[in-house]
Amino acid sequence: MKASEAPFAAIDFESAGTAPGLTDEPVQVAIVHWQSESPFVALNSHLCPSRPVTWAAQQVHGISADQLTHAPRLIDLWPRVRSGLEGRWVVAHGAATEKRFLRVFPLHRFGPWMDTLTLTRAVYPSLPSYALGDAVTALGLLDQIKFPGFRWHDAASDAIASLVLLSHLIKAADLANEPAEILTRPNLGAYFASRRK
Repeated sequence: MKASEAPFAAIDFESAGTAPGLTDEPVQVAIVHWQSESPFVALNSHLCPSRPVTWAAQQVHGISADQLTHAPRLIDLWPRVRSGLEGRWVVAHGAATEKRFLRVFPLHRFGPWMDTLTLTRAVYPSLPSYALGDAVTALGLLDQIKFPGFRWHDAASDAIASLVLLSHLIKAADLANEPAEILTRPNLGAYFASRRK
């Protein structure tokens, strides 16, 4: 399968934040499919954590305790998560967080995974910042994000932004006709070389 033909599904979580003695938990999840250069939101939901959201996390994503009171738990959304990711190439920016939260579903076997953070480092080894918002802005991609109410650190918005970024990276690196597997193992040699300067 060519990179341009792979069925992509981006996933993003927003979290309750880290604090001493507390395990981080998700408070929002979104799964967005990429079909013919257009995003389709397959899942977008707040999540009820078993612990309070930290003040610092609220300052980042703006999700308050009131918004989470009647939200489902992540485990309750298993059928929608499964249908949203099953059979698709899973995309995330800094995929370790998304993989960690998906451990609540053991033996799920979603993937293969593409990490747009790693891919951006491979294609653009000298960007000053690889945070999703910084990379999208630096590459002039903001106007390509067509999503009502778009804002950074909203799970659906960030998932769509990662798909726009992925589409750009495939074009910029001339990978559209390459096997999709190439997206799972980018060459970071130039990135690491630029960091040693």
